[in-house]
Amino acid sequence: MQQYTCNVCGYVYDPEQGDPDSGIEPGTSFEDLPEDWICPACGVTKENFESN
Repeated sequence: MQQYTCNVCGYVYDPEQGDPDSGIEPGTSFEDLPEDWICPACGVTKENFESN
């Protein structure tokens, strides 16, 4: 699965790990994240991420 990096802080969303602190299960692709999901490190929206 494709990883995505935050353009603001450098946080990497890894679909294999998900985002457990936000209730996102491992195996959740970036495209399947809720539209209101925000970067857990700096709080920006999905639009500020780029695929690696």
